[in-house]
Amino acid sequence: MAERKPIESWLTDMDGVLMHEGIPVPGADAFIKRLRESDTPFLVLTNNSIYTPRDLHARLSRIGLDVPVANIWTSALASAQFLDEQRPGGTAYVIGEAGLTTALHDIGYVLTDVEPDYVVLGETRTYSFEALTKAIRLINDGARFIATNPDEIGPSAEGALPATGSVAALITKATGQKPYFVGKPNPLMMRSGLNAIGAHSESSAMIGDRMDTDVRAGLEAGMETFLVLTGVTKAGEVDRYPYRPSTVVESIANLVERIA
Repeated sequence: MAERKPIESWLTDMDGVLMHEGIPVPGADAFIKRLRESDTPFLVLTNNSIYTPRDLHARLSRIGLDVPVANIWTSALASAQFLDEQRPGGTAYVIGEAGLTTALHDIGYVLTDVEPDYVVLGETRTYSFEALTKAIRLINDGARFIATNPDEIGPSAEGALPATGSVAALITKATGQKPYFVGKPNPLMMRSGLNAIGAHSESSAMIGDRMDTDVRAGLEAGMETFLVLTGVTKAGEVDRYPYRPSTVVESIANLVERIA
């Protein structure tokens, strides 16, 4: 097996790696500080499309994690970049929050419910029957179906919430059309993120807490992968998957010394 190149760039998931239920994971601050002090290219990724990078920068800052706006990459940004490459200056009917609508406005898209090129489904806490009905009818009339990420549930203080993947399944059932998911585990999100920081997969690493999204996406993008055990996937579950991370560690604290 060919030996991998030294790690020169880092991509890391946010929830379950840097923070857990709004509380920073011990060692996360040291990891970010080490990245910044060494001028190592890095990105913090999230499949959540609700927030803009500025919003996430503020949320992370409040818990002591100083991540610059330019180092935050969301499924909303990846989706907008994908649409800009596929159909520049297009139109879209959007179900989502400011993170998604802002990203689409920034690439020059017009948001409309009149014969849009795309229906773009993202995360929101207020999915409405009216909006879903509109999306279904527009897709039936020929709009292409895009979804920011395939996550089926999201966390909340009260318990699980239906997320983009679940709502996309509802629309698929009603239209017969499956969406193109841009976010993890699609390696497209990883590759677009690497391009954003001028990094190469053979000398980059992905840190995540989920085998089915983070590790799979990193693996398929050709990156070295680290699974941390501070989030969704537990140690005893790793062998259930037909693929493995490069390394399993207890937490991101174990990776601080790996930064050159």
